[in-house]
Amino acid sequence: MDEATRKTALRMIPYGIYVLTTRADDGEIGAATVNWVTQTAFSPPLVAIGVKTDSVTYDVIKKSGHFALNMLGKGQQAMAFAFFRPAEVDGHKLSGEPFVAGETGAPIIESAQAAVECKLVEIVELGDHHIVVGEVVNAVVHKTPDGRPDEAILEMKELGDNVFYGG
Repeated sequence: MDEATRKTALRMIPYGIYVLTTRADDGEIGAATVNWVTQTAFSPPLVAIGVKTDSVTYDVIKKSGHFALNMLGKGQQAMAFAFFRPAEVDGHKLSGEPFVAGETGAPIIESAQAAVECKLVEIVELGDHHIVVGEVVNAVVHKTPDGRPDEAILEMKELGDNVFYGG
């Protein structure tokens, strides 16, 4: 298989941009920008997320058993880039963004468009990103979208011509 062709083909899959957050009982917080996300079931409502195995966020999800998926809206590119680096906690700010603890304890970023909180159901351990499957146990909408909800989400292509993930 030609590597360049494979990369081009796989980069044609559209991606939304999200910030995955979690907090362990000992207070350790993990947060990272993610884009390999999909809903996998209606009943119970399940989401699957590809999470890098050597990340703090992955370790904290395994310890805590829960996480929040914060949906970024159009124009929130700066927030996406802020969570490309390890998260910094300063009081009630996470990498400069105000947050509150959700029902599970996972950080809910107040400026995100919306968030879902999930309890960890399973981790599929394949590849350099493991698939974290969570059951949605709570949802928050900070800003009701105009029109279709899926059109309100920040997309990978809006991060610039040289930002790709995958392939």
